[in-house]
Order: sequence, then C-alpha cells, then structure tokens
Amino acid sequence: MRHRLRGAVRRLYERLLEREVSGVPTHVAVIQDGNRRYAREHGEEKTAGHRAGADTTERMLEWCADLGVEELTLYAFSTENFDRPREEREALFDLISEKLRGFADRPEVHDREVRIRAIGEIQRLPKRVREAITYAEERTEGYDSLRLNVALAYGGRAELLGVAREIAHEAASGACDPEDVTVSEIEARLTTGPTRVVDLIIRTGGDERTSNFLPWHANGNEAAVYFCTPYWPEFSRVDFLRAIRTYESRQESWRQTRAQRAAALIRAAGDIERNDTTGLDDATHGGEEIEDPTDPDSSVI
Repeated sequence: MRHRLRGAVRRLYERLLEREVSGVPTHVAVIQDGNRRYAREHGEEKTAGHRAGADTTERMLEWCADLGVEELTLYAFSTENFDRPREEREALFDLISEKLRGFADRPEVHDREVRIRAIGEIQRLPKRVREAITYAEERTEGYDSLRLNVALAYGGRAELLGVAREIAHEAASGACDPEDVTVSEIEARLTTGPTRVVDLIIRTGGDERTSNFLPWHANGNEAAVYFCTPYWPEFSRVDFLRAIRTYESRQESWRQTRAQRAAALIRAAGDIERNDTTGLDDATHGGEEIEDPTDPDSSVI
C-alpha cells in the first residue's frame, strides 16, 4: 500500500514538474557516474551496474525525444577508463558494442530519426567496438531529428591539445597564419565533437565536477550544470526534469542580469549627458565666459 502511494505521489510530482518546464535545452550532456557503486551496494558484479546504466541510457534517449531536446551527448568511456582492470574494460567494450548495435536496430530510433555518432579517439578502441560504431553510424546517418553522441575514448584536454598541435605544425610550416586562427577555425577542427554548444551538463553519482568533459562546447557556452546524488542506473525522469528546471532558472538569471546591466548602462549614459550639460553651464556662468588661467591676458593669478 505504501509503495503504491509513494508511486502515485511521484507520478503527481512528475506531472507538476512537466507543467513547470516551459523550455528545454537544445543540447544536454551527461556524465553517467555511479554504475560500479550501484552494483557494489546491490551486491552484484561491476558489469551488472554497467548493464543497469545502459537501460537508463535507453530511457534517457526517450525522454529527450519526448521533450524536444535536439542533441544528447553521453560520456560512456573516457581516456582515463583505459586504466581500469582489463577484465572490466573488456566487459565494457562488449556491452558498448552490444548496445550500439541494439540502438541502431531499435524501431524507436528509426521512428524518431535519431542519428548516432561516436566522438573521441575511436582508433584506440578494439576492433569489435569500432565495427559496432560503423554499423550504428551507417544505419542512422540519414537522420537529424535527434543527435545521439556517444563519447568513447574521449578526453577534452586531449582533444584541444590535438587541435593546438595541428595548428602549431601548420604555422611552423607556413601553411597557416596564426592571426587567421579564429573560434570558427578551431571548431571546424574539432571534428570529433558535437554539432552544437552544450546548454546543460548533468552528472549523477554525487560528485560535483565535470571531469574534462566537452570543455570547449560546454565551458565556452557557460553551460548550466546539474549535480545529483542518484547513481546513473537510478536516474529517473523526475531527476531529468529537475535538471531542466535548473537550466531554466539559470537562463532566467541570465536574462535578469542582462536587463539589469542594460538599465545600468542607460542610467550611466544619462548621468554622463547630465554631467556634460552641467559642466557647460558652469563654464559659461550664465553666458559670462570664465577667464582661462593659461591666457597671458587673464587677470586670474
């Protein structure tokens, strides 16, 4: 009885949150943290936590499509994850391969026209993962309603470092002029990155850090960040709606700040204009010219 009541209250709260959401971010990026801790607390193997997290990923894709999010980027495997034990890495690679192929074959993915792409140092991944990436990308390459970016072997600093080295080599050889390097030029070279700037970063699992995730696309856009305590397998639609509410609050704060700055600028301009007019009046003293002390004919000592 208590369980049913709790479920009813949660559904009511979810509908309330949905009504409060008036706009959604265009691009959401998620750091899916807590899979291993979830498994440990449930007395299961680490791989069970990753599989439970993969189920949440499928639901997250549905929530984004339903709410109108245009791009979703998931931090599935970082460059630091290569340091994990071999057995765990191999199990992760198996799961990633399986889920990529499964996503690409799901009718919902094709009905919603979801385009799947992998971003990161793909060449570092095992052959079976690369083949699964190719399969998923080719199966969905004609779609554009919702873009799903799966970050694999990804590290934000490594990506920026690669671009910096590429530009440095070209500048040294005379192939490019450093003065011609612009924001657009750098973005064009970030070929492994998302197509849009990030509006909202979500991190599950309780840690409050962004872990080198999409620094150019997120930090440059001053993306809103939502940290929450549920592990990724426990992340719910209610948590997602709360994250969007945080994004909307941030947007409203920006609008208020811009309006306040604009009003302050107008007031400052008015003060300058009044000061200029007052200075002119003081200088003429009602039409009587003040003597210039630098004038040799002036009587001012």
